[in-house]
Amino acid sequence: MFTGIIQSVGRIVRLEPRGGDVRLHVETAALDLSDVQLGDSIAVSGVCLTAIALEPSGFSADVSNETLSLTSLGKLKAGDPVNLEKALRLADRLGGHLVSGHVDGLGKVISIVPDGRSQRWTFEVPPSISRYIAAKGSVCIDGTSLTVNEVAGHGFGVNLIPHTVEHTAFHARRVGDAVNIEVDVIARYVERLLSSGGTPRLDEAFLKQHGFA
Repeated sequence: MFTGIIQSVGRIVRLEPRGGDVRLHVETAALDLSDVQLGDSIAVSGVCLTAIALEPSGFSADVSNETLSLTSLGKLKAGDPVNLEKALRLADRLGGHLVSGHVDGLGKVISIVPDGRSQRWTFEVPPSISRYIAAKGSVCIDGTSLTVNEVAGHGFGVNLIPHTVEHTAFHARRVGDAVNIEVDVIARYVERLLSSGGTPRLDEAFLKQHGFA
């Protein structure tokens, strides 16, 4: 699991084809890898990858053909910036929201408009994703936890403060670019509960224990 709080902006060093898949070599810049071991998870622009090799200045990860086709990783080239976050530890602060690193689909940047010192960004997503996005809810874009401002049809808007633009790969994004979208996992569970035919309810013993019944 991750928090959606970007820890560093890395850079793609090279993409090495390997029998239909790709081995991704990432330079991690300021990201401290001293507490990372082989097999640990690192989110690369919102995609959970397994570190299979560690170097003083970066790491390598194998990316399957399916991941390449369903995320923006398949569009990367050497030199491209990527958002990086190490896996969440139980003692860490949850500054964003719970993020799994399992991308639900690709969105597209529709507009970038100045809004005071901030920027108002609008994204378009497929219908299969838009149903899970709600105003004032959370969404993960390229691994970054953001709050949804408004929703209209299959589009939604967010505000990016200067710090977010400067300290993430958003500074390199342009209108028309593809971005990785992960919806709030709570929305997924609520849909599952409702579609199961049952009515979600809190356990009576739990309610009594906490003074609600």
